[in-house]
Amino acid sequence: MNTATGTSKAAKLTELRWDPDSIPPFPAIALRALNLMAGTDTSLLELCNLIRADLAFSTAVLRMANSPLVAFSKDVSSVLQASMLLGFRRLRSLVITVGLRTYLKDSFTPLMKSCWRHSVACAIIAERSASWTGLDKDFAYTAGVLHDIGRLALATTMQEAYARVIERGADRPQDVLQIERELCGIDHCEAGHSLVVAWELPEAFIDIAARHHHPQAHPPDATSLIGSSCALADALGFAVIPCRFARSYAEIVGSFPERERKRFPADARDLAFEIANQINLIELA
Repeated sequence: MNTATGTSKAAKLTELRWDPDSIPPFPAIALRALNLMAGTDTSLLELCNLIRADLAFSTAVLRMANSPLVAFSKDVSSVLQASMLLGFRRLRSLVITVGLRTYLKDSFTPLMKSCWRHSVACAIIAERSASWTGLDKDFAYTAGVLHDIGRLALATTMQEAYARVIERGADRPQDVLQIERELCGIDHCEAGHSLVVAWELPEAFIDIAARHHHPQAHPPDATSLIGSSCALADALGFAVIPCRFARSYAEIVGSFPERERKRFPADARDLAFEIANQINLIELA
């Protein structure tokens, strides 16, 4: 049998299996938090009440609020206190992080752990560089956490096919999308777009999920920021699929505006160590 024909048939078969409505639902609290876009007193109270109604989320939020990640000068003993100290945007970012961790808890395979660590690394970098595009840093963090939701879905629903994607590897990040289309019938950017629509997430996340591997936009916007943060996370050792000819840390940081460049240490190992420590704290909370 012709290999190309076999690959094409396999892609068509797996494409039939891609159905965003069949993907396990993201935690309802996290979805509702995402749809609370305004940072008003009313939305803060609503978000606080959502968290308090769920024991698991309440516990996780309190643990993180009392962790070195937040470093309040006093112990936080209630979700209401945490919400007042953190503020709406930071609380929402924390809820989304807890939501993604909860989403993965029953399938925390090495691949899923790699996806998780890449997403959080991207979020931490995006938060640090948000002023580059004039974005709210907490929105940038949330966008970083969610940018690869399509990859998580593919790795969950097409485990064998996605294992072959990992095994094949790629020369450059853009090649990964083509390999995913060949072996899964859809790439993770397309899958992410369909999930954002299916889950009725705010439109602001559509381009982020769908275009973070596309050439950077000019002028810079949220999608280009996440694209650069994603590439930087890969260069620091948080890649899901290491590429043979990926850009170096110095090259990626050098493409940032000068003011943003200064936010990053000269030695990639220093930033990688810092991010790994933050991820570990989140995992332990």
